[in-house]
Amino acid sequence: MPRDVLSNANTLKLGIFCTNCSGGLAVTRVPERWEASWPNNVRVAQLCDDAGFDFFLPVARWKGHRGELDFEGTSWETITWATALLAATKSITVFGTVHVPLVHPVFAAKQMVTADAVGGGRFGLNIVCGWNPDEFAMFGVAQHDHDTGYEYGTEWWTIVRRLWTEDEPFDFNGRFFQLTNAIGRPKPARGRPVAINAGISPAGRNFCAKNLDCMLTRLTDINNDRVEMAKLRALGQQYGKEINVFATAHVVLRPTQREADEYYHHYAVEMADEETLDFMLAARGVPAEPASPDVLALRRRRLAGGCGSYPLVGTADAIAAELARISEAGFGGLALSFVNYLDELPAFATEVLPRLERLGLRVPARSLSPA
Repeated sequence: MPRDVLSNANTLKLGIFCTNCSGGLAVTRVPERWEASWPNNVRVAQLCDDAGFDFFLPVARWKGHRGELDFEGTSWETITWATALLAATKSITVFGTVHVPLVHPVFAAKQMVTADAVGGGRFGLNIVCGWNPDEFAMFGVAQHDHDTGYEYGTEWWTIVRRLWTEDEPFDFNGRFFQLTNAIGRPKPARGRPVAINAGISPAGRNFCAKNLDCMLTRLTDINNDRVEMAKLRALGQQYGKEINVFATAHVVLRPTQREADEYYHHYAVEMADEETLDFMLAARGVPAEPASPDVLALRRRRLAGGCGSYPLVGTADAIAAELARISEAGFGGLALSFVNYLDELPAFATEVLPRLERLGLRVPARSLSPA
């Protein structure tokens, strides 16, 4: 079992999502939208490290979503990004996101163990078994069909783990990989890095429950998601373990509920990047005119607000109460996004985190500092 973010004293783990991409997760045209410069990434990582956030999670992207602003068209490669941020921080876990069909496992294992050494054991891995065909075409790589992609991912992850744990050279003769005298040195700094996957489909969830430590999934409706959480816990028990489930959310924190609602409407409706939303909905196979116009409006607002993640919109008290409900429903953590991380994170750290401490969901940041 890895020594990782999952082992600390916080009942509800909190991390920051997608600062490595221009725009973050907000599909908006507001002038204050996120600029993913390198200095901005370092400043946010250090702010989160000092405030006691648990992890930093990137999205691996190779091109943008077109549209008026080419949303996420500028992005940092995530393993080198993670390595540099681990060198610039002290306590926070920093993930790298790997599209496994694009990176050979022998190379990836060496690359990631280097990042892990830089961070003293704080590197984490987000495994992605498939993604946008348009991006894969840049590499001349055709995607496997959905379930085959997870079979490929299983072989890839098996090889990486063996390189990280076995002392003697080994041969590997699989469906996708044939290796001779494979060996990996050095080994990870403090045991295997924590590994997660965004498991949504049955095949994805089974892959994650069987092989990894944490599942990143959708949070849509807390009451309905309680039923899903029970299913996921049962799935983990089939493999003899308690499954950790994280979700994603976008945050609008303001002194009053009215101010929060008004800003959310402003950036996610009035100033939404409509061209990009059309492109993203078409790529997801969503009909332009669903049965209900209200359903489409809600879907577009949530997509513009944070790429379909869960909205946390309101005062510090309201957001803390909602986070408590999410924790009570069985979610172990959330990866958060903001329109502008640098502008908005300080208020979240000073207003929401202490409320979560008083609710018993988190401990003060100093309690998480390494010995």
